[in-house]
Amino acid sequence: MKIKEYKKYMSRCLELAYLGIGSVSPNPMVGSLIVYKKRIIGEGYHQKYGENHAEVNAINSVKDKSLLKESTLFVNLEPCAHQGKTPSCALLIKELKIPKVVIGCIDTFSKVSGQGVKILKDAGCDVEIGILEKESRELNRRFFTFHEKMRPYIILKWAQTLDNFIDITRVNQNYVGPTWITNKLARISVHKLRAEEDAIFVGTNTAKKDNPNLNIRDWTGKNPIRIVLDKNLRLPSYLHLFDKSNETIVFTENEKASSKNLEYIKINYRANIINQIIDILYEKEIQSVIIEGGANFINSLVKENCWDEARLYIGKKFFHNGIKAPKISGNIVYSEKFIDSELFIFRKGL
Repeated sequence: MKIKEYKKYMSRCLELAYLGIGSVSPNPMVGSLIVYKKRIIGEGYHQKYGENHAEVNAINSVKDKSLLKESTLFVNLEPCAHQGKTPSCALLIKELKIPKVVIGCIDTFSKVSGQGVKILKDAGCDVEIGILEKESRELNRRFFTFHEKMRPYIILKWAQTLDNFIDITRVNQNYVGPTWITNKLARISVHKLRAEEDAIFVGTNTAKKDNPNLNIRDWTGKNPIRIVLDKNLRLPSYLHLFDKSNETIVFTENEKASSKNLEYIKINYRANIINQIIDILYEKEIQSVIIEGGANFINSLVKENCWDEARLYIGKKFFHNGIKAPKISGNIVYSEKFIDSELFIFRKGL
């Protein structure tokens, strides 16, 4: 096969892999094809954490298993070499004597990291690596950030007006509820984002003023873990965050007993809060987190250069005064219009 054909098949692997977004974490998104004489005879993807990996699903979809010994397996990530929730994919490929494997990129997770390739090569398999490598790493940027930087992939998100405000000046301190800036289509986009990430974080003031649910009412999938700062445990118990409908973590300076779906974690507010939270999220294998506020916390992350992606929603409104929006600089990798609202995605490189 020529490189052009390799890229065509790897592109299909990436398309399949993306179908697992929001369902496979902390595993990576992986898609796989079985190609026999330039014809796809099997394909599959990792559908849910704890279930079969992509290579297994692709192999299982092949009707005539005798063709495997003359086929090429394509996969966007190095086949796993260890026994985890499921058996080693590299060993399965070896046992089935599939003669050639084309891989998008190496898995830098310490339990794999070249070991899958070694198993295949030692078995006499012809292995080719690096087909659409950049795209393969981009797809699993959360996974690679987690294992290479030992922290979650951090997404900053906020909505702002055309005159760069994220909230009005709330004269009535009893007013509780969000100040809508964008439209319903943009909010659906936000809920889709929530379904794709592991956790979502808000500060004390945002929790108190907006009383957010932080769930995916306008999308389908799994609700993210809710995280909130509450140094002195001053947030009222009637807030949606404390309804125990979804897993919720509260970072506080005080001791408080945890209960089902509501965990209190004591941290030192006199030390670096960001580093403490990041370390705890890493220990909990939370690979990605959306930071939805407040402005001060987002600005502190920007100042410390501790972010990977920013999603800025702009609504066709003017507040004239209020709370100023954070400022960010980076490469705009995507933009989309939702009638009178617009989304810009900024991203830093891995």
